[in-house]
Amino acid sequence: MTDDRNDPSPARFDDSWQRCWAGLQAKGDGAAVRDALLAAYAEPQRSYHTLQHLSECLALFDAHRHLAVEPAEVEIALWFHDAIYAVRASDNEARSADWAEAELRKAGVTEARISRVRSHILATRHSALPEGNDQALLVDIDLSILGAPRARFEEYERQVREEYRWVPGFLFHLKRRQILAQFLARDALFNTPAMRAALEAAARGNLAESLRNAKA
Repeated sequence: MTDDRNDPSPARFDDSWQRCWAGLQAKGDGAAVRDALLAAYAEPQRSYHTLQHLSECLALFDAHRHLAVEPAEVEIALWFHDAIYAVRASDNEARSADWAEAELRKAGVTEARISRVRSHILATRHSALPEGNDQALLVDIDLSILGAPRARFEEYERQVREEYRWVPGFLFHLKRRQILAQFLARDALFNTPAMRAALEAAARGNLAESLRNAKA
């Protein structure tokens, strides 16, 4: 990741939104939807799933959009993938997908596109392998934080802990160790060759180091 991905500038959001909204052939400019999404990512219960995370995802997509079959669908799915984030809920992705579906239908987007966007958002639950090139790209972008430079990765871990501050320390660290070990046990963390080449080694190093620290 380059340093500018930590800067959630209005220009980045505006350019991305205009591009994907037009690419979907949606009615109007969708500005009210965009503003509602930006407000959602700025909610006070968030520490990681914030405008910073959205900005990082959009910046990485911008660098790899040529890999997408339907780039507008991947980009709008990134906008919506963490639109709903209740820290104690288990259905955030489903509710985010519902929101996307409702807004895109009101904007006259085709049902085929809506269905794919919904599936893309649900894939960010990371409970199953992504289906198809575009879903793989989106999931890799969502997980790209794992391969961030060490300082950013450590910041991410602090942000996750802050979001789960209501969980007792011993339980949080137990669950965190389990998650880190599950990631490390995967044959590959990233599905697309480009992301794997760019981020796999760094991600495995970050996870291994954090797992060692968690056991210390």
